Amino acid sequence: MMLCGSAKKDITLLKKGVGMMGYGMWFNIVKDVETPLFARAYVFIDEVSGKKTAYVNAEMAFITVAVKRGVIKYLNRQRPDLDFHDDNVMLTAQHTHSAPGGYSHYGLYNMSIPGFVPEVYATYVNGISEAIIDAYECAVPAKLRVAEGEMATDREVAFNRSIEAWNKNPEVKKYTKEETHLAFDRRMTMLVAEGLDGKPLFTINWFGVHTTTVPNYNHNINADNKGYAAHQLEDELEKRFGKTVLSSFAQRSCGDISPNYKYVKKRGMVMGKFGEDYLASAKFNGNIQFEKALEVFEKAQAAPEVSEGLDFGLCYVKFADTKAYPEFTNGKKDAFTDSPCQGVAFFEGTAEGPGMAKAVGAAARQMIKAVRAYEYAIAPFSTKEFQDRIKRRDKAQGVKEILIEAGERKIMGTSDVKNFIIPGWADRGIATFKKYYQNGSLNEKPWTPLVLPLQLFIIGEIALVGVPGELTAVSGWRLEKTLLDVLSKRGVKQIIISTYANAYHGYVTTFEEYQVQAYEGGHTVYGEYTLAAFQSRFKDLAEEMLKPAPQRNLDHETNPVFFSEEEIAKRTYDPKTQEGLLKKKKLGNPLAG
Repeated sequence: MMLCGSAKKDITLLKKGVGMMGYGMWFNIVKDVETPLFARAYVFIDEVSGKKTAYVNAEMAFITVAVKRGVIKYLNRQRPDLDFHDDNVMLTAQHTHSAPGGYSHYGLYNMSIPGFVPEVYATYVNGISEAIIDAYECAVPAKLRVAEGEMATDREVAFNRSIEAWNKNPEVKKYTKEETHLAFDRRMTMLVAEGLDGKPLFTINWFGVHTTTVPNYNHNINADNKGYAAHQLEDELEKRFGKTVLSSFAQRSCGDISPNYKYVKKRGMVMGKFGEDYLASAKFNGNIQFEKALEVFEKAQAAPEVSEGLDFGLCYVKFADTKAYPEFTNGKKDAFTDSPCQGVAFFEGTAEGPGMAKAVGAAARQMIKAVRAYEYAIAPFSTKEFQDRIKRRDKAQGVKEILIEAGERKIMGTSDVKNFIIPGWADRGIATFKKYYQNGSLNEKPWTPLVLPLQLFIIGEIALVGVPGELTAVSGWRLEKTLLDVLSKRGVKQIIISTYANAYHGYVTTFEEYQVQAYEGGHTVYGEYTLAAFQSRFKDLAEEMLKPAPQRNLDHETNPVFFSEEEIAKRTYDPKTQEGLLKKKKLGNPLAG
């Protein structure tokens, strides 16, 4: 017998002046609340084996290593009797870009906030943890059903924002710039739990489209299109069944998939259906997702029950240094990943979230070429360690024009950040980097993760895959096939990828997409064989899951770095500093009403 429970907690925190997470722009700060944010938790308990799992989808940009660690620590302290731990808890986010940031311990993710924000971190950790506990407490006997549907091609819901990169993939149909609405994964998959009375307990659906209908000049907290969709479905199901039916709109492989498609000249960006009326656009997009979810829900009610049985597995992988199997590299035997690097294309942003100006990007590329030439010129007179380092980096990163070496703590080749050639007054982000470097809080640990968790939940014939980042649509399809090829041996029939899970590192493009160096390729930080590495290590994890639990060899010794309280305190958000910076940029007082 399977027991299932669900609960949600409000994780909204109004702290004026704090930067929002997602767009990475210094002016994208919190001033008010448009919609609340929620964490929805779902608990599954197999009474036969005694195994249990908790799945959470939160209305925030992404989960961080710090948040996952905080939740596990909270659960272990407050309710050790529940036996929830790193392996059987999967935390995911629906990726709204209009929620407060500042909840990562890695420096790069806090530059635009700026800094770590303890109140935001505590709100997220406490809300998620309490939702899990409440979901466990209300668990009742249940049946699970799963169904799937496809978005019609005429629905204005999802558009490929990097169509040139998509077209480089050999297995896809090629589309023009006018056909971007065809270049995405149209599937929506829904898991429904129903009580023994036949009434639904909760729903979770996975569909890949960015939660970026609300733009980067917005100042109000907002759960965006997926938040509006969840609210609509919960309202509709409550009307039908006279009870609360929690419904999450989780992410799938949405890395290159946008809800926006209309260029608004005044804003210089691509926006949703109603242009500058972005709230109307967010509701419109959310309504399309809601309508499809309702259709799939009705289909699920007639679907066969998911077979019983619950299993889970988690391992850690040093993606800053892992080899990929030749079967995923077109036969290349020495393909590997390397320390994380962010390219110029990443900092230039996307059509819906522009970053540095193209002229600045062009100048940066010229500077980077000069830096690379200098490195190779001095290499013969440098240490062997230096020579090996630059050769390995460039072999792994390929065509990427590297602006930041986050793993090595360098900007444009220099580790002397405080004396970096671009002055702080010229760029707010550089000023923040210099400030934190001078106080010693960016000098020792990597600025983004070197190690990531990979996770699998197996529920009957369904495998739920926790991916700590953003997959492009084609990357997602390839990873699904890799896992199904292995897990079908133990009866798994369906793979569901759930992104933004347990940690965050950036994007995963295919090798072919990477060569274009669009935004997603510039943010595929471990190099051109990142997807191949993910396929290789997920294959390893899947093969371990074919064994009895006591015989599995799952790496828990390799772990992300730990940050001391002293380190975090040195780069903790300071309202007075933020107020001064924003006044200089003529945004007014962020602490005023």
